[in-house]
Amino acid sequence: MNLGRALTATWRTLKLTRKSDREEFFLYIKLVLLGFGIVGAIGFVIYFLASEIELLSGVSGANAAGATPAILFHLLSSVL
Repeated sequence: MNLGRALTATWRTLKLTRKSDREEFFLYIKLVLLGFGIVGAIGFVIYFLASEIELLSGVSGANAAGATPAILFHLLSSVL
């Protein structure tokens, strides 16, 4: 596809769009914030589990980098 066709297709798509109203805009904002919260919570749980495993196993420093992901993977696979 050449540049002219791409620009024409883009222009046609933009002509079909419409501005969302206030209610729809705030719905999108709520959904995005909910998504951020869920991803953040999952990241926090993984980080927390990794730090707890490191404390319980007594492995720290360079050895922890290799041991923690394997243990964490085992725990998460048993939960899921």
